[in-house]
Amino acid sequence: MAEPVVSATGPEIISMGCRLNIAEGEAMRGLLAGRADVVVINSCAVTNEAVRQTRQAIRKARKSRPEAQIVVTGCAAQTDPAMFAGMPEVDRVLGNIDKFDAASFDPRANAKARVSDIMAVRQTAPHMVTSFAEHARAFVEVQNGCDHRCTFCIIPYGRGNSRSVPAGAVVDAVRALVDRGYAEVVLTGVDVTSYGPDLPGSPTLGMLIERIFKLVPALQRLRLSSLDGVEVDDRLFDLITEEPRIMPHVHLSLQSGDDMILKRMKRRHSRAQAIALVERMKAKRPEIAIGADLIAGFPTEDDAMHAQNLAILDACDVVHGHIFPFSPRAGTPAARMPQLDSALVKARAAEMRAAAKNRADRWRQSLLGTRQNLLVERDGRTGHGENFVRIALPAANPSHIGKIVPVTITGQDGDTLTAETRI
Repeated sequence: MAEPVVSATGPEIISMGCRLNIAEGEAMRGLLAGRADVVVINSCAVTNEAVRQTRQAIRKARKSRPEAQIVVTGCAAQTDPAMFAGMPEVDRVLGNIDKFDAASFDPRANAKARVSDIMAVRQTAPHMVTSFAEHARAFVEVQNGCDHRCTFCIIPYGRGNSRSVPAGAVVDAVRALVDRGYAEVVLTGVDVTSYGPDLPGSPTLGMLIERIFKLVPALQRLRLSSLDGVEVDDRLFDLITEEPRIMPHVHLSLQSGDDMILKRMKRRHSRAQAIALVERMKAKRPEIAIGADLIAGFPTEDDAMHAQNLAILDACDVVHGHIFPFSPRAGTPAARMPQLDSALVKARAAEMRAAAKNRADRWRQSLLGTRQNLLVERDGRTGHGENFVRIALPAANPSHIGKIVPVTITGQDGDTLTAETRI
């Protein structure tokens, strides 16, 4: 969950979950300029835990801002508006398309909930953002929704079908952000590698990236959000492995390391395909840091399948592991499959998280003494390297904010590397 941003002249935005929510939260900030009386909770529905955290954030917001209008939107609000409308702390519930209509936030509205049919939406991103309140990086939405129906996933019902932002609008947004001083832009979406087939000429994500670099040559760093490996074509592969302005950090939507579980999830890749993709990438660009989403304790997972899931961390050299215990989401096929005991699911997730942490710790240790390029966040002393490792300087320096600073790694403090500025 992102920390809330409080402004004397604008709304308080609390964005849960993904980078797309961060981008859309900033769009709502611009939409609600001058509305300091509003608190927006931009919810996540990816797991039951995410929904629980959303409800917790709502109660906390009401306690700290008793006079404010509490508005809940995002994927959890889209998929279960009645639950949030039933909370006494909530003044308004808005769907994922309704949150971009300023009239939706009118406190005089009669209906407590305004949630349109997300499956009927054909357009996306009428709300391109040109600044961010709390990040040195900027997030640009290039795609929304998903046409796939993985058996565990509720998100298509929160986001709708896949739809792409026209390349011209993306380029204009990136150019505006670079003109405002942003050194790094992150391209976000629900299924970003599915970009383009709904647009004239069926452009691909690789073609979009090439156009961005050609028309915005001043862009220093481009980062991609989670990729579906099966959709990484040769053009995108070559850009990731050859273009220095694309950061050497690839986050893959793996979900499992076992072939049978992947089939039951209705994923489109095999274990061997995932491993082969990573091997090809690292053979061409060894410094690429691999991240991955993995689910522990999927229904029917036995000990051998769990062992395969655990082993994929090593097989794909995962150093940014996001491990989730399986969470049955009502309305999904996986929720109707034979479930594992919840204690076993938690134990398997804990084992995978421990293994992921050990791998990450060893990787960070291997970076001691190396030189990295740090993009400094708003606090003036912390940020991320090109490989997305978290780095902290000894003291804040306001002149470094938003800048790319060459540093030498000197030590490790938990999951953060310490560094000195390079002379």
